[in-house]
Amino acid sequence: MRIVAIIEARMTSSRLPGKVLLQAAGKPMLEHLVNRLRAVPSLRGIVLATTTNKADDELKELSVRMGIDCYRGSENDVMARVIGAAESVKADIVVEITGDCPIIDPKIVEQTIGAFKANKSDYASNSHIRSFPDGMDTQVFWLDALKRSAAMTSNALDHEHVTLHIRNHPEIFSKINVLAPPELHWPELGLTLDEPKDYELLKKIIEYFEPNYPLFSCLDIIRLLRQNPEWVAINQAVVRKGDK
Repeated sequence: MRIVAIIEARMTSSRLPGKVLLQAAGKPMLEHLVNRLRAVPSLRGIVLATTTNKADDELKELSVRMGIDCYRGSENDVMARVIGAAESVKADIVVEITGDCPIIDPKIVEQTIGAFKANKSDYASNSHIRSFPDGMDTQVFWLDALKRSAAMTSNALDHEHVTLHIRNHPEIFSKINVLAPPELHWPELGLTLDEPKDYELLKKIIEYFEPNYPLFSCLDIIRLLRQNPEWVAINQAVVRKGDK
């Protein structure tokens, strides 16, 4: 089984354009994410799945510098883009990560992969029953399951939100939800890069730990923020997609 991480990223974010190239500790956010995924033991490759837009030429150039694969596809049909990225490196199992999770914990990614394999499921996720902080989001699924899903739906929303059809059809696809242990349970905490206030917080966190401890964990972050509640307040007012 060839397990590959696929990072969805593009430059034309509506709320924070170019966010994955914003700098912290002398490196773009996307590079921090890639370095963390390199620490996940089960992964046999990392692919940047970006678009054919001219604006994303910079991401292609960065992928070359980082030494990872890059696949370019549709901006709107993200499902097809992920399938193409997986096929380009002969992946059997996809670990889907979005580019707005630059401080994802490698141990949590590995845990989600482990739950997927142990339960012989079609799909595993730690983000659709929210228990971990937002920004630790990991989805794992068989490429064949995603291809079956793609063949079953022409709905534009399904093709934009890669696993939506799988998640909405438990009678077809078996699903595992991975929940946070008590010490990591903080679902209200926003550690994703969506808006300028998120960047302010994430930059502070990264630069607090780097350069001496670049692979700080989710637990390290939680302990730091419990001791510094004024940091938590920085992006507390940001409304996440899907929030009411």
